[in-house]
Amino acid sequence: MSTTANTASTDVPPAVPTSNAADLTQPSGAPPSAKKTRRRTSGTGTRATRVLGISSLIGLVWLVAFGLAFSPADYLQKQAVRIMYIHVPGAWLAFLAFGVTALCSGVYLSKPGRSLIWDRFAGASAEIGVVFMAVTLVTGSLWGRLTWGVYWQWDALLTTTAFMFVTYIGYIAVRNLGGTPQARAKRSAVLGLVAALEIPLVHFSVNWWRTLHQKATITPGGDTKIGGLMLFSLMIGVVVFTMIYAWLLIHRQRVLAMRDAVEAHGLDRALEERRHEGAPR
Repeated sequence: MSTTANTASTDVPPAVPTSNAADLTQPSGAPPSAKKTRRRTSGTGTRATRVLGISSLIGLVWLVAFGLAFSPADYLQKQAVRIMYIHVPGAWLAFLAFGVTALCSGVYLSKPGRSLIWDRFAGASAEIGVVFMAVTLVTGSLWGRLTWGVYWQWDALLTTTAFMFVTYIGYIAVRNLGGTPQARAKRSAVLGLVAALEIPLVHFSVNWWRTLHQKATITPGGDTKIGGLMLFSLMIGVVVFTMIYAWLLIHRQRVLAMRDAVEAHGLDRALEERRHEGAPR
């Protein structure tokens, strides 16, 4: 059992209490002016993440301006088309997030003893992907009500999307079943790879089956059915959502690392207390 605890602790940063960390930078009996040299803790934020966060906020302002004001209304869907600037980027980023989960899961399983950072990135990306997928389902239902007259239809695309959403909620639940970080990482990586098979199923469902949903508006071959400010506004949405995803991914991974550190060192302390209990007095 002690071997497992030592292995887990190698993949997480050491948890040092704030007061002790400050004491390391100042000798005892130092004058009050020396308190300014104490080390400060900054949580999960860094200068890079702050810049990324501010850029994301500025991008959101641009998206709102172009999506609601500058972009024209559609000649068929009228003002309802503005939901596209949230719905489509949300779907794309959900696919990206789930793809990152699969990639990190594959890297972790590719070699025994891989760092748990790959597992944490996989888990963080899946959580963010679920949020983006929820945004996609909600905005899609509103858009469907305005264009189809109903909030939901059990056609191929909507059904497979809902199934993928539930699958990744299950993935998050599996991650929280308990056990050592290594056991969690292994079972989550296997499920993350299996769940990724649903991504092409959802994406190509509009081509494989008859659905109410329109086919892809933008295709790799260059057959783009929109242009001008509508296309520009859509691309702003994709870029802004990507920045938000990156910001959330970095912070969530760091939070998971801190949680692993607390759990690992909590186990170390429990084992140490247990050894003291069995020691002769």
